[in-house]
Amino acid sequence: MAATVPFPLRILLLFLVALGAIAAPAPARAATVASEVQTSWRLLDYVAVDYREAVAGGKIVNPAEYQEMVEFSASVSARLATLPGGAQRTALIADAKALQGAIANKAEPTAIAARARGLAERLLAAYPVPLAPTAVPDLGRGAALYAESCASCHGGKGEGPNAAFAELDPPPIAFADRARARDRSIFGLYQVISQGLEGTAMQSFAHLPEEERWALAFHAGALAGDAKQGERVWNEEEAVRRLVPDMAALVAMTPAELEAKIGADKAAAVVAFLRANPGAVSANKPGSLQLARDHLRQSVEAYAGGDRDRAIDLALSAYLDGFEPVEAVLATRDGGLMTRVEQAMAGFRTAISGETSLPALRQRLAETEMLLDEAEAALAPEAENDVSTFLGAFAILLREGLEALLVVIAMIAFLRKAERTEALPYVHGGWVAALVAGAITWAVATYAIGISGASRELTEGFGSLLAAVILLSVGIWMHGKAQAEEWRRYIATKMQGALSRGSAWFLFGLAFIVVYREVFETILFYAALWTADNGGTIAAGALTAVVVLSVIAWAMLRYSRVLPITKFFAYSSILIAILAVVLAGKGIGALQEAGLVPVTPLAGVPRITMVGLFPTVEAVLAQLVTLAAVLFGFRVSARPRAVAVAAE
Repeated sequence: MAATVPFPLRILLLFLVALGAIAAPAPARAATVASEVQTSWRLLDYVAVDYREAVAGGKIVNPAEYQEMVEFSASVSARLATLPGGAQRTALIADAKALQGAIANKAEPTAIAARARGLAERLLAAYPVPLAPTAVPDLGRGAALYAESCASCHGGKGEGPNAAFAELDPPPIAFADRARARDRSIFGLYQVISQGLEGTAMQSFAHLPEEERWALAFHAGALAGDAKQGERVWNEEEAVRRLVPDMAALVAMTPAELEAKIGADKAAAVVAFLRANPGAVSANKPGSLQLARDHLRQSVEAYAGGDRDRAIDLALSAYLDGFEPVEAVLATRDGGLMTRVEQAMAGFRTAISGETSLPALRQRLAETEMLLDEAEAALAPEAENDVSTFLGAFAILLREGLEALLVVIAMIAFLRKAERTEALPYVHGGWVAALVAGAITWAVATYAIGISGASRELTEGFGSLLAAVILLSVGIWMHGKAQAEEWRRYIATKMQGALSRGSAWFLFGLAFIVVYREVFETILFYAALWTADNGGTIAAGALTAVVVLSVIAWAMLRYSRVLPITKFFAYSSILIAILAVVLAGKGIGALQEAGLVPVTPLAGVPRITMVGLFPTVEAVLAQLVTLAAVLFGFRVSARPRAVAVAAE
């Protein structure tokens, strides 16, 4: 057929073909190069991991597996030859031929793995291609995809194929096999998921969106290793965090590469933790709010897909896991901005719960991201200075310590007024025990488990509500005793009986609760402020706050000695009742931030965290109910006393 084509026409056709090749769009040529580089990298990664299954001691132990190694290494050489020319390509092809020769000579697995890894690294250095996801992967989606498409072959927990698939040649791999997982990277898994694996039953999942393939790769890669142990190492050792500075490093790294730097056990655990919690890498950067951004965006996509429950969970995680850990630092640098970010993220969650329109939700997302940009600028290391750190440490301890101090001093002053100083050790024991428990909390949070944002808010919320209930009852009781001087002897008599029935331990418990709540909060705030080079500044701020609190305590105790007992009871009951109202609002606000209590915005109400005032129906209602209980209790407690005095 070609012979019937006139020679000049054939020349013209060849010219047009060549011209078409030259004029091919640059993106198309770039896509072809990227595809060849990624496929070659994937084949090299597979050889590095699986060659050990084919050869041992210079002998072939699995002929089928060995034949794959020969085929894959030859394919790498052929693909490298198609890349744009240059000295780098020539060197890479020479290395690929050397790898082929080593496989033909049945070299030891460690030598083949080193050759394959080295060639893969040089390939990416010569022909860079995208190696990392653009956002933190959605691990929940990854788990769902794995259960749907992978578990039947690889096992629900990565334990390997069941009897129905074990006869495949080669059989599906076991992701939970730590020996093989130590040489496997997330990028390698992503490539296999994207392109399938020639000569095996592993099909391509290129039809999935890129972000879902990354999520699936992360889930599969996290099935081997102890994530809990890795979390402890990651949170405790800054040197380890420096070894995985960003997402690109995480997806390219294998446990084996990390072993040489931190040891086998730590490496496997840290990699398992980071693959199960990739957001930790983003959070590793000072001031980074990338995790909050990613979860907010994923929340919008889930909402667009009709999964409102998941959208709410992601929006809540964006606050608790993405923003709340840096909230304390931002509050010391720009308290107003911190409040605006909190309000924006709360409004975002409310919009999802209220089934707002998708365009309106995307608008809220854009507004929130603008605030996050401002927050990142304020949180940047260059924005930190000794003055802001000092003031932050001082303000945190003064603010948190003042609430606890007021209650403890009121208890001490009351016992002295009632001439029951033998009960003072119970009060002192309560606040000292709270400090000890706080130290234990710090140790547990640092060396055993991480305290999540949700756990923190729940502890603060329930602790505040419990303290509010107790203070409410104490305030009403003290108000009832403020009616006449004649009740002083009655108080002492009742106190004697009450102590014999264990009320001294009630005093211990009250002191413990109100102090531990503040200690818990202070520890987490200080942990957020602390860096390697600002310890002295933080200590100076904390010491100054302690001095100020000591002066306040001294003044209160001194004033209470000269205050008539009726006025003492009246003033103390009012103070404690006010604290109960404040804590009721703070408790509901914390539970709302933890997602346990719904949020109904209340227009026109300012947000004043210091007094527990939050612009939500639930928080304001809690404070109004507590205030009503105070007024009712004061009225009821005063009535019998007045009658009794009149009768005398």
